Amino acid sequence: MIETLEPAERVDRARAWAVHALTASGAVLGFLALVTIIEGDLQRAFLWLGLALAVDGIDGTLARRARVREVTPQVDGAALDNVIDYVTYVVVPALMIYWYGFVPEGWALPAAATVMAVSCYTFANTGMKSDDCYFVGFPAIWNLVVLGMYILATDPWANLVVLGICAVLTFVPFKYIHPFRVRHLRPLTLAVTVAWGALTLGIVLAGPAAAAPLAVAAWIATSLWFVAVSAWRTVAGLRGG
Repeated sequence: MIETLEPAERVDRARAWAVHALTASGAVLGFLALVTIIEGDLQRAFLWLGLALAVDGIDGTLARRARVREVTPQVDGAALDNVIDYVTYVVVPALMIYWYGFVPEGWALPAAATVMAVSCYTFANTGMKSDDCYFVGFPAIWNLVVLGMYILATDPWANLVVLGICAVLTFVPFKYIHPFRVRHLRPLTLAVTVAWGALTLGIVLAGPAAAAPLAVAAWIATSLWFVAVSAWRTVAGLRGG
C-alpha cells in the first residue's frame, strides 16, 4: 500500500531526509581524508576532517529542528552519527598516527591500535553524556589531538605520552564540554568555537611552519578555553556542585 502524505508532511519528510543525508556526508568526507592520507597529503586530509567536523557540529541542531525522530522513526540518527564519528574521530586520526610518524619508530601500530580499541568503549558507553550535556570520559576526539600535534610539531615521545593519557582518561569520569549543547556560558563558548575554527583553517592552509606566531598563540588560547571549562565542570562535579 502506497503511503499518502499531505503536502506539509512531504516537506517535513524531505527536510528530515536532507538532514540524514548531511550527516551521512561525513562518511564520504572521512573516506576522502583516508584517501589523501594514503596519497601523502596530510594538509588536505585535515581540511577534509575540518569539513566533517563542521557537519558534525551543525547536523544535531538541524536534526532537532527537523524533528527527525518523529518524521523518520525508521532511521536511528544517533546510531548513524556514531558510526560516522568513529570514522572521522577515530579511524582517520589513527591512520595519521600510523602513517606519518607522530610517535616514535616501532610505536605507530600499537598507538593506532590503542586509539581504535579504547574508542570502542567510548561509543558503546551508555553514560557517554551527562544530564547537563557534557561528555563523560575522554570523548574520542583523536582528530583534535592529532591536529594539535600537527600544528605544534610536538616531539614523538611527548605525543606518545599524550595518547596514552587520553586512552586512560577514556575510562575516567571527567567531564568534557560539548561546545554546542552545554548551556552554561554557551554564547561565549560558541564565539570561542568560531574563532578556534577560523584560526585552525588559517593555520592548516598556511602550513604550521609558515603560520603567523600570533595566530598559533591565539589558537592555543582558544583551545585552552575548552580545557578550562571542562576542568572547572569536573572539579565542580567532584565537589558536588
